Amino acid sequence: MKTISTREFTANPDRYFDMAREQDVRIRKGRQVFHLICEPPISPQPFLEPDDDLRNAITIDEFLRRFDEKLDKKWAARQK
Repeated sequence: MKTISTREFTANPDRYFDMAREQDVRIRKGRQVFHLICEPPISPQPFLEPDDDLRNAITIDEFLRRFDEKLDKKWAARQK
């Protein structure tokens, strides 16, 4: 574990980012201590090709129309 000051970090940020890949690096600013965490880059999600489910999907307008119809039927049945 390496503890450095904010001045050291601002003078050589690349050095400490590289160091953080291998060990813990703490940056001290007065009484506050910050931990520098470096993770490997996240690989992008693969692009998904449209399939039959997506082709058969309904739009939000169609969904709302169907929902309103069913809601009206349930409301009418409850009012009886």
